[in-house]
Amino acid sequence: MNKKEINELKKNFSEDCGFMTINRVVSAFVDSEKNIKYKSNEAFVTLSQDESEQIMINLKKAFSGQLGKNLNEFAFPQAAYGEGGAQKLLYDLMVSKFKDDELVDTYLQRIAEKMAYVSTYAIFSAHCTYSIFAKNKNDDMDMDESEINYNFIITAISPVNTRFDGLIYDDESNSIIKKVTADKIVELPTDGFLFPVFSDRMPDINAVMVYSKNAKKPNASVVQDLLECEFNLSSEGEKTVFKALINNVVGDELDYEIVTKVNEKIQSYAAQNANETEIPKIDEKRLNTILWEAGVSQENLEKLPQAYEKAMEKKPFTAYNLIEKKTTIALPSVTVNVGKDAVDKVRTQMVDGKRCIVIALDDASVEINGIPASVE
Repeated sequence: MNKKEINELKKNFSEDCGFMTINRVVSAFVDSEKNIKYKSNEAFVTLSQDESEQIMINLKKAFSGQLGKNLNEFAFPQAAYGEGGAQKLLYDLMVSKFKDDELVDTYLQRIAEKMAYVSTYAIFSAHCTYSIFAKNKNDDMDMDESEINYNFIITAISPVNTRFDGLIYDDESNSIIKKVTADKIVELPTDGFLFPVFSDRMPDINAVMVYSKNAKKPNASVVQDLLECEFNLSSEGEKTVFKALINNVVGDELDYEIVTKVNEKIQSYAAQNANETEIPKIDEKRLNTILWEAGVSQENLEKLPQAYEKAMEKKPFTAYNLIEKKTTIALPSVTVNVGKDAVDKVRTQMVDGKRCIVIALDDASVEINGIPASVE
């Protein structure tokens, strides 16, 4: 799925949309010992307005975030298509439209058993149908020409936290008393997934789109154990591999100017492609160009093919995952954070025979510990 396809689903995922139907909704509560304590399976139209609104808020969250960070697509391995496999279960659920209670129970039990979670949680899963209309030359929907229906399942996993409010005001006794019960509050989802994916404006049953609230530390058990897909690097993992790769290739040649120029060029490339439907990627060839333009010698660039193959095989990096929003210079007991607009104010220079980091002050005011100070 690309940004355009995700945005189309986001835009139309509403009970008020004339060509999006939320058919049935399954809700469940799982305790800390992986027991399913509650389950419901109802037609969406039978839910109260308050309940349907809250469920929709949770389901919509599983579409949110940035593609390549919070939202990542994973292909199913061959084993997932067999009996008992994740893909087959999801496919059978989609075909049954949640009307097979035995299948629904198997699905909920699989989530409870396979997914690692730090607390109790709620499961919200909906079977939906989206009528895919053809688009005219202006990229608008042709409402007179529906091509096919896209049936899909969207699932949100939401933590349930116990809240003790302590003292409360009691209307009946007109007094402030200690609350004797605790509320179990369903928070917004931390994980979720969409099956099948919406690719080229068509259903693709060979892949699943996974949502992670924490892009830096996604729940790997959702991808590996629950969905049986190969877990790719997280955004933070990609950045760690990239830093190690740059260090291995450039080595002693690395300095402030090269590091900051590489970051600037990645930022520039991502910005230039921000409006493209596909997320910008950096493969070996593009990385070679970036390093060359940043000032890395040809001698060191010759190390790149072997180092890249070892680090990433043939896979490209996601450009967004490599960008540093600020430049941090760290020495023992000293840390300097440099904003993206001030990178050119910092340079390395020999002072009294010592290599130093020099910051150009210009006419800017200086604060030390929040207090305006003179540095003359």
